[in-house]
Amino acid sequence: MTNGLFNRLRGRRKEMSFVDHLEELRWHIVRAVLSILVFAIIIFMYHAWVFDVVILGPTRQNFASYRGFCWLSHHLGLGNSLCMKAPTVSMQTTQVTGQFLGTINVAFVGGLILAFPYIFWEFWRFVKPALKPKEVRGTRFVIFWVTFFFFLGSAFGYMVLAPFTFSFLLNFHISGDPNLLKTIPTFNDYLDNLTTIIIGCGVAFEMPVLAYALTRIGIITPSFLTRSRRYAIVVILVIAAFITPSPDWYSQTIVFIPLMSLYEFSVFVSKRAYKAMEKKDAEEWS
Repeated sequence: MTNGLFNRLRGRRKEMSFVDHLEELRWHIVRAVLSILVFAIIIFMYHAWVFDVVILGPTRQNFASYRGFCWLSHHLGLGNSLCMKAPTVSMQTTQVTGQFLGTINVAFVGGLILAFPYIFWEFWRFVKPALKPKEVRGTRFVIFWVTFFFFLGSAFGYMVLAPFTFSFLLNFHISGDPNLLKTIPTFNDYLDNLTTIIIGCGVAFEMPVLAYALTRIGIITPSFLTRSRRYAIVVILVIAAFITPSPDWYSQTIVFIPLMSLYEFSVFVSKRAYKAMEKKDAEEWS
């Protein structure tokens, strides 16, 4: 596959050797890394604010999500059912350099997330010359949509999944006496979980873009996604059951609806792409 990509790149541009392509790829990677460094430096300069407001946000009772879900619960007449209790947590580091290295980690993870649009743009600049004109026309606004769904998923992870997850896990007690056994996570442990949730949701929300791309190259069809809907419902329900703090149906529904809506939107996108392909094939054969 890699050789095919390089061959198409060679055919679309002036004759370039394999080493030349690698050199070009290297500069795309260098520029992408530099963009991460720029954002990382900015975050490091304001690390105290980032840590207090952003990183520890899901552990504060005044976090927007806790207040928003509680307001929604009262507005829907559900009492305090959706009112989550922010976890009372004290973190620790077990190394002398723990706080400094933790700050570096925060800076680079934040830099990676903020620089994502530019990173993808650099990747797209390298791949685009290998595409045929009709393939390029079928990928209009790809940078916008990939970026949009990544940030939408990241926001969903940070504002919805992270509060639900930390509220449940850090307030869970194996003993009837909550003071008997306390959870004192390390900062790296907390940050790893937060990073996994945010980036994981950002990648998961690329489902519509992936459905469009796979449909365009003929790997999946709308009928396949439609037939798989019942299995998707079960999988999404299981995921919602694991990440909600309580087994009640309305808490799971809040997580289930966005994920299922994303799947349905992927089906819609796949149908549009499939119809467009059929229309073009009909025009070519006519």
